[in-house]
Amino acid sequence: MSGILDLLNSNSGKDLISGIEQQFGINKASVAKVLGSAIPMILGGMRNNASSSSGASDLLGALLGGNHNGSILDNIGSILGGSSVDHNVMTDGGNILGHIFDGQENNAAHVVSKSGGIDMSQAMNIMKTVAPFVMGYIGKMVHSNGVSDQGGLKGVLGGLLGDDTDSQRDVASRIQGFDNNDDTIDDLAGLVGDLGKNSGGIANLLSGLFS
Repeated sequence: MSGILDLLNSNSGKDLISGIEQQFGINKASVAKVLGSAIPMILGGMRNNASSSSGASDLLGALLGGNHNGSILDNIGSILGGSSVDHNVMTDGGNILGHIFDGQENNAAHVVSKSGGIDMSQAMNIMKTVAPFVMGYIGKMVHSNGVSDQGGLKGVLGGLLGDDTDSQRDVASRIQGFDNNDDTIDDLAGLVGDLGKNSGGIANLLSGLFS
């Protein structure tokens, strides 16, 4: 996860974190919990999609098509600095989530809501906000490393997920077909939370950025 932590610890990442605080009225500790579950799930969903040749082709097409080349990372202040999040970004985020979770993005938002201690609406809107920035960061890596095939894409995503790659793919797969009840949500939220809090987990590392 060091690549994502590098992003979040950069000036652009700090602008993203501050923008989420401002837009959604949650404190830094809550931001850490929410991003600690949302970002690995988004990456896991992308990695799950990239495991098939058709899924990898679709994802690479989106990353190489120009809309997700990383330029969004240069405009965080203008996107998140106003009275509301830019509408086009939210729409793009919704489309990204719908694709990577195969139309089951509400299930993912339930898990983020439970993990982060926020309501369902906030969880969904934060995920919609964050997804284009994650996609942009991956797109920037794909462009800069000359990635053009499934193996290269899986390598980029695997590098970002680190030791949690298989576990996060499992979470993403279960989100696409889970039974929407409190026990299942608790189970997945607990799994995501445990992954985020391990020695290399993103939530654990995020909390260090905010201390």
